[in-house]
Amino acid sequence: MNALGIIAFVVALLLSVMLHEAGHFVMARRFGMKVTEFFVGFGPRLWSTHRGEVEYGVKAIPAGGYVRIVGMTPSEVLSAEDEPRAFYKARIRHRVITLAAGSIVHFIVGYVLILLMLIFVGVGTYTAKISYVGECVPAYKATACAATDPTSPAKNAGLRVGDQILSIDGVAVKDWISSTDVIRASVGKQLDLTIDRTGERIQISVTPVARVGVDGKSAGYVGIGPSYEYIRTNPLVAIPRAANSVWQVAWINLKGLATVPTKIPDLWDQTFHGKDRDTSGLVGVVGVARVSGEALDAQGLNWKDKLSIFISIVAGLNIFVGLFNALPLPPLDGGHIAVAIADRFRMWRAKRRGVPNPPAIDVARLTPITLVVLAVLISLSFLLLAADIINPMRLNS
Repeated sequence: MNALGIIAFVVALLLSVMLHEAGHFVMARRFGMKVTEFFVGFGPRLWSTHRGEVEYGVKAIPAGGYVRIVGMTPSEVLSAEDEPRAFYKARIRHRVITLAAGSIVHFIVGYVLILLMLIFVGVGTYTAKISYVGECVPAYKATACAATDPTSPAKNAGLRVGDQILSIDGVAVKDWISSTDVIRASVGKQLDLTIDRTGERIQISVTPVARVGVDGKSAGYVGIGPSYEYIRTNPLVAIPRAANSVWQVAWINLKGLATVPTKIPDLWDQTFHGKDRDTSGLVGVVGVARVSGEALDAQGLNWKDKLSIFISIVAGLNIFVGLFNALPLPPLDGGHIAVAIADRFRMWRAKRRGVPNPPAIDVARLTPITLVVLAVLISLSFLLLAADIINPMRLNS
């Protein structure tokens, strides 16, 4: 395991937490609420400093962070000076925006990371540039040429490593998959290829032969392999593509959250009964950190591969946390947003009835629900921790 990868992940996670809390902090102050603390971590103070009315600092347990806004509940005892700036006294929309700011920041972080990756690193893609030319047409499931195997069509046609396939029978080739589909469907049919060879366009004809592939089905075969390259995206194209990626990841996570209860029994078996760890199953922060370390330490990967994996992990984690934190459950921000929306509905109903506005809902009354949710989350966290230690998920498992 690469310690540098784990450290990089922890730093990225702490920065994400700081940005989450900064979202709450900035919007609370923007709407005139009083903020007294901005801390990263929990437990004993390691360091802090006062700037105006706010204490900024770091605590010993790097497991999150918090911003303390005065008057989060009506039952909180406040001075006459602080009461007008209490959270529960603010307008409903200001409360909702302040609460939602943390999750919004996570989505923004995920979007920015994906956007930067598309523009500056690129996306790993199999291209129509030839990286391999086979010597023969190997037998079914064979890994090497035998003396009796016929010469490959690619070898006979004079195709070379580095040739870029531009078109097949006059039809432009956009990617490797499109060229493969044509070749597989063209047994015994001559194909006219336009090739870019070190800047020179040449014409080469090749006739695929029938060969049984790993799927057990016969298809056209010429004996060439693709190059795996990172293709960078034009910024104007990358902007909507990154947004679409965030949406796709969020939708996958949302469907995954709905299946969490069904995956807990399997996680228990994987942790304590030696069952193989499901790579599409649940994983905790320790497991994600381990995978990040393995990604940066993996042999056979270049720096773009490693950076792409690491950015994808951090971006995906931010999108997941943003979505999870928006769930309408106390003590998550989504739970507080649900209370604020309920307050707005009660005010609307009171207005229609011509009666005074009711007092704000006291979140403290939801303590029993909050404790149940906390108990479930803490129990699941400990189970994930045990799974990540006893039967860790491996990058290449």
